[in-house]
Amino acid sequence: MLAFTGELNGLKVWLMDISNAYLETYTKQKVYIIVGPECGDREGHVLSISKVLYGLHSSGLRWSERLADVLREIGCFPSKAEKGIYMREKGDDYEYMGVYVDDLMFASKDPETIVKTLIEKCKFKLKGTGPSEFH
Repeated sequence: MLAFTGELNGLKVWLMDISNAYLETYTKQKVYIIVGPECGDREGHVLSISKVLYGLHSSGLRWSERLADVLREIGCFPSKAEKGIYMREKGDDYEYMGVYVDDLMFASKDPETIVKTLIEKCKFKLKGTGPSEFH
């Protein structure tokens, strides 16, 4: 739907992946480990985990909340038709961002600005960023 909308409106369609996405957010669960012998003199210490881990049941929810907060912070709002698509007004046009876990597809006249914002303002590490060659 997003690729079609971008093509229909003469927008550039780009893709990106947010590297280590779950490590970009914090867990609300109390998670701890007791350190084993592989940590030398710290064996037996109790360590508290504050970042989301891939195996936790709530990890996906915490990441989607974090990404939604970031997108709202940069002026986006969720589409009423599709919860995985965010939009923002850009002059006489709209920019569209499709979200699937940690993968983004966006359609914009100036996609480089979106990438720059996500890197500089939001401090995300991005990979695979560039024009969509196929989908």
